[in-house]
Amino acid sequence: MKRLSLIIIAFSLLVLNNQSNACTNFLVTKSASTDGSTFISYAADSHVLYGELYHWTAATYPDGTMLDVYEWDTGKLLGKIKQARQTYNVVGNMNEYQVGIGETTYGGREELATQSGAIVDYGSLMYLALQRSKSAREALKVMTELVAEYGYASSGESFSVSDANEVWIFEMIGKGEGKKGAVWVALKVPDGYVCAHANQARIMTFPIADGKKSLTFSQRDKIFNPEVECFYADDVITFAREKTYFSGKDAEFSFSDTYAPVTFGGARFCEVRVWSFFRSVNSGMDKYLDYASGHNLKNRMPLWIKPDRKVAVEDV
Repeated sequence: MKRLSLIIIAFSLLVLNNQSNACTNFLVTKSASTDGSTFISYAADSHVLYGELYHWTAATYPDGTMLDVYEWDTGKLLGKIKQARQTYNVVGNMNEYQVGIGETTYGGREELATQSGAIVDYGSLMYLALQRSKSAREALKVMTELVAEYGYASSGESFSVSDANEVWIFEMIGKGEGKKGAVWVALKVPDGYVCAHANQARIMTFPIADGKKSLTFSQRDKIFNPEVECFYADDVITFAREKTYFSGKDAEFSFSDTYAPVTFGGARFCEVRVWSFFRSVNSGMDKYLDYASGHNLKNRMPLWIKPDRKVAVEDV
């Protein structure tokens, strides 16, 4: 039977710290894969992860039901949120509608990592979205609405969000103390291309909202329009100006360079994993070796590339 969508979960025993700080996600679109499927890989290299296969059954809840939210890394109770009327069956990091979500932690600016009273952390965000979404686009809408309503209780994260037809890369960071929610950008990976992220924010510039192909959060009801390829927080640029992180023109704004600038370690330890995957499917990546080695941080790799050949599950 033809595979429509797949997420691969791989856990190894590399000892780091309490968070998954050596994770790698590879994102493959339909026309870039050997069998016409979308798939994302999720390697979570952390000694505190033991390869659990989570399961939530589909259910219908009475109006007014509340849900306890526990921090994924520690098990700490963060608070209660409103339960969805209907939830869907989830096994691991994929649900019954073939929506898959993975992540890698990049951290970003340390002063934005703490947000008192925030209820939804990055792990809960993934699994809540899987329980509430029938498509990748709906998952993006659910995730951004949750952090807007309940706050974001984690540091910077890159998410892979896929369904049977599309793959998105979605990067988020909190606003720090005194500000609720998060700033973020989500981009659809063009069909025929592959993308990757590995503990370093990778989204740089993006199309400014035009109400058609690019939307802000306040325009989220249009997210299901198939023409939409970019979706971002209304204040992702203005917040950076307020914090004096950025002072240029809107069109020059780079999410990664503003909220999680690449360092030597970010290139040498994180971006090199992206480069390695890209190089395995595209012969033109040697020109970025100086960047992946940490020696030329201005020679940034593209966010996604077109592979020289079709990519199989075994390649990732």
